[in-house]
Amino acid sequence: MLDIYAGKSALALIETDGFKQQIFGSFLGASGGPKWFSLFGLDKHLFGHFFAERTEPLNLIGSSAGAFRAACFAQKDPVAAISRLAKYYSQTSYEDDVTPLDISNSARVLLDRVFDDNGAQEVIDNPIFRAHFLVAKSNGLVASERKPLQIAGLVKSYALNRVNRKLLTKQYERFVFQNALSTLKIEDESGFLTYQVALTKDNIKESLLASGSIPMVMLGIKNIPGAPTGMYRDGGIIDYHFDIALKNAPGLTLYPHFNAKPKAGWFDKSLKRKVNAKNYDKTVMLVPSNAFIDSLPFGKIPDREDFTKMTTESRIAYWQQVLEQTENLASSFSEFVDKQDLSKIKLIA
Repeated sequence: MLDIYAGKSALALIETDGFKQQIFGSFLGASGGPKWFSLFGLDKHLFGHFFAERTEPLNLIGSSAGAFRAACFAQKDPVAAISRLAKYYSQTSYEDDVTPLDISNSARVLLDRVFDDNGAQEVIDNPIFRAHFLVAKSNGLVASERKPLQIAGLVKSYALNRVNRKLLTKQYERFVFQNALSTLKIEDESGFLTYQVALTKDNIKESLLASGSIPMVMLGIKNIPGAPTGMYRDGGIIDYHFDIALKNAPGLTLYPHFNAKPKAGWFDKSLKRKVNAKNYDKTVMLVPSNAFIDSLPFGKIPDREDFTKMTTESRIAYWQQVLEQTENLASSFSEFVDKQDLSKIKLIA
């Protein structure tokens, strides 16, 4: 049910020390909206069992849906928090004439439910599970909420990215809203300017909403407290599935992901461009196998198109079944850890 991939250095360390939670120092959570539902059971197991006795800091780095997951994992009861996210996100419904404002308001309600009474402060104060929300500050036409201008800016981004990802650096800057105790630094060979901002009670909700604010679908977030004035949008624009180097981050990086071929940014989705293998040298990826995906309803993992291609009732039923079946991934991972059958690990290509 679960495929396990590792970079060369990661595999060498695992062969020496074994596969255990202590070898990891960072955790990645990618963009992808409802695709995350395919990892739900695995997430519960990882933070309800595998990392449950953690005493050393673990960097939780996420963009968009991955940032929302990080916000769950850094709460005192991560299983309850991630279960709230799965429940309320999967049951979200919209009218046919839904607007970006409607979707943004729905996301605010979802966020309040995920944080519950004290969750936001728990994330800010957590000394062990240190959340990092990746956000893209958008400059020029992509900062506009006027639809024609924003479309023109996005078309420009798409065209520039096809030539070279580095050409996007004038349109976007990376902001990392992070636990104040974090010493993590992100290095990016594409040249995106990267800034760190400490998470506070004044900016935690706005920064997390910004990380998931998909262009054209949702409104951006303006003028986040603690950060420069401007328009902030979905972190996946720059960091869709990640092509970054983590510095001041000892240990390996654990990366549950819904496929084994990550793409650097949002505009790379349709391109054959690969991520830099060096950035995955110390990474372990946990990926639902083709057999698991084939076992799901419709033989696929959820995605945002389900909102428009299915009735609300059939979509919610489908997503609920996927959430239930992901317990099989947790079982597969638990069995792997118990048996330590390292022959199951494949090298990241």
